Amino acid sequence: MAGGAELGLARMLRADPPWSASVLLPPDPAEDGAFAGLPVSIPIHRIGVAQPYGASGASPTSAFAVGARLLAQAVATRRHRSFRDADLVVANSTRAAAYGALAVTGSRKPFLVYLHDIMDRETLGGFGLRMMTTVVLPRADGVIANSQATLASAEPHLRRGAVREVMAGASGLTGRPRGVRDPGPLRVGMLARIDPWKGQLLLLDAFARAFRDGDEILEFAGGAPFGHADYAEALRDRAEALGLSDRVRLLGHVDDVESLLRRWDVGVQASMRAEPLGFNVLEYLDAGLATVVAAEGGPVEWVRDGVNGFTFTPRDPEALAAVLLRLGADDALRARLSETAPKTPGLATDHAVAESHAEAYRRVLTAHRH
Repeated sequence: MAGGAELGLARMLRADPPWSASVLLPPDPAEDGAFAGLPVSIPIHRIGVAQPYGASGASPTSAFAVGARLLAQAVATRRHRSFRDADLVVANSTRAAAYGALAVTGSRKPFLVYLHDIMDRETLGGFGLRMMTTVVLPRADGVIANSQATLASAEPHLRRGAVREVMAGASGLTGRPRGVRDPGPLRVGMLARIDPWKGQLLLLDAFARAFRDGDEILEFAGGAPFGHADYAEALRDRAEALGLSDRVRLLGHVDDVESLLRRWDVGVQASMRAEPLGFNVLEYLDAGLATVVAAEGGPVEWVRDGVNGFTFTPRDPEALAAVLLRLGADDALRARLSETAPKTPGLATDHAVAESHAEAYRRVLTAHRH
């Protein structure tokens, strides 16, 4: 199932990057949609064995099977002609980092790892954390972390000479002006896959506290992969119990994200643990939304409280409700944030992100040669 790492890579590959690539992926038809429409000059190779989701959190009893699949994928990667011809081997996800590190072991290939996750047991599970801290990071010639928070969590496990970069991934940002908002009630939204740790239930409860009576609308945009269909149903049940079923909408996966965001007024990130970053925060800012984020992790590196958005105490529905109520009651405040959010320093188009990554690749290659 395609996640943020796969979507971000696909966006870069479609954005005319100043480097050539061959993409090696495990067999997983569910991911094919993420890489649809790539230029014919960028081949996609499905090799090895399936790598089911949840492997990073494998229990001791299943760790052997997970390890065997990773080793088989590493062997298939090492044998592929694209690996032999590559100047640089790049692992785009935590899963890819595990078998990528095994594949480059004993070779002279420089190895770069994208870090999309904070290195802790809660995020990666025991097995995943051990793989990252004892196998992957000590072997990496360079890392690109999506936030300072993510890099800090990896720092104790990196070699002294490893290249370290912090940059956001390709988020599909356009930089286009929002234009005139469509008339209608206040629209609050969350763009994230339906998953308990993403905080949809927290936002639903905060919305109920802030707007028990009224015509405000709450929308959740995102599919429910990784076995979370039951959680989506629980959200619907909770909205009905709160008497909000007519004002709370689960939209499922949305293809036209730009149009969706331009009809929202407020975009919320409310993860239940520290978020490394999340593309949604960048997309909210670029679209000119009043952006609200939990005050921890990568998002606070982008959102300055009261300047281009608001922060709230993590996991606190009352604190989030207070911010929503303030924004709902103040049209001028929302208008000011809508103007300042797209001017947030660092927001970049996918092509600009690809160019920045090219510079990081050059640094790793230069350091490796020396």
